Amino acid sequence: MSFSAKALREDFPILGRSVRGKPLVYLDSAATSQRPKQVVDAIVSFYENHNANIHRGVHALAEEAEALVEASRAKTARFIGAPDPETIVFTRNTTESINLVAQGWGRKHLETGDEILLTELEHHSNLVPWQRLAAETGAELRFVPVTDDGVVTLDAARAAMGPCTKMFAFTAMSNSLGTVLPVKELIALAHEKGALALVDGAQWVPHRKTDVRAWDADFLAFSPHKMLGPTGLGILYGKSRLLESMDPILTGGGMIQEVFYDRATYASPPHRFEAGTPHLAGAAAFGAAIDYLEAAGMDAIHAHESALVAKALEVLHAESEVVVLGPKDASLRGGVVSFNIADLHPHDVGQVFDMEGVAVRVGHHCCQPLMRKLGVGGTARASFYLYNTLEDVEALARGLKKVKKFFKVGEPAKVTQRG
Repeated sequence: MSFSAKALREDFPILGRSVRGKPLVYLDSAATSQRPKQVVDAIVSFYENHNANIHRGVHALAEEAEALVEASRAKTARFIGAPDPETIVFTRNTTESINLVAQGWGRKHLETGDEILLTELEHHSNLVPWQRLAAETGAELRFVPVTDDGVVTLDAARAAMGPCTKMFAFTAMSNSLGTVLPVKELIALAHEKGALALVDGAQWVPHRKTDVRAWDADFLAFSPHKMLGPTGLGILYGKSRLLESMDPILTGGGMIQEVFYDRATYASPPHRFEAGTPHLAGAAAFGAAIDYLEAAGMDAIHAHESALVAKALEVLHAESEVVVLGPKDASLRGGVVSFNIADLHPHDVGQVFDMEGVAVRVGHHCCQPLMRKLGVGGTARASFYLYNTLEDVEALARGLKKVKKFFKVGEPAKVTQRG
């Protein structure tokens, strides 16, 4: 069956609603995606038919709930090309996944004189945890600089990496600019230097095929809520030997092997890192989100988004007062377009778009250091997904014209003559 965004939209009831009296045009999937009925139904079904706590339960509901959760773990492993389900840890979000590596691995393996390498594109979630770790261990933070249009080159990464680099943590795709990085090549470079590589895949995994074995990634973090799944659930993939070497950062029930009054031993991964009752319904329903994406086809999703972004860039570049940030080369872009209109504040731009029923993101996008480097306080950001259509891009164009008209952008200043 050929890919049809219009047909898929029928599975997303929220896309049929109105906002401010206008049909909703949702261009904020980089923040969180919408959910199809199949995922919502899976959440409801869990609570209506299978709700029970997992592990150690021997009654039917506990066994059913555990089977659903572990089936999602197995689907997740297959979806990203992981070797086995035990390499998949359920967390709360990408942020927690990165913190788990920073604290669980970094505290044990980093010391004064070691270096942690990041890029200047990073989301705060892949910056602040490493800042804290550097302060705790005495390691030094270093950064791969980006070009003026937000591109990370292999030459720049090679120049920034040295013999003291122990961890290279980088985004696969920038949430603020849409820049797509050469993931496999950057990982290979890290390994050449004897460093590990953590990939922030929050913006990549929902939109493009992912194969952690082909990449040879040491760690990959991403969030189901950005890929049709539930909020409150995150994924950390780690190579088995690395997960075995890590300490948990949360302790308590469910993550132990044996407990005595004066000591405890930990369970094997992944359960070592899943203390307490997890987000059971969310984990169970994530399997339905993976099923949906696989049925749509990741290659088809990527091609569809690329066509939408190309059209959106055409619309934006046609307006002389609009400044588009990010790579000029469309092949280096994902489904995100950041822009500013004249000297207007992004929040003002976003409010006018909202008046037209168009949902865009505004602000610094949790990338304040990058915004400072680019000389802007923030941007308006349109992000696309499998359910967006060319009509949505046309709505973006109407929104631009509405903003310009509302704030009289481009109109000649009136001259008042004094008699």
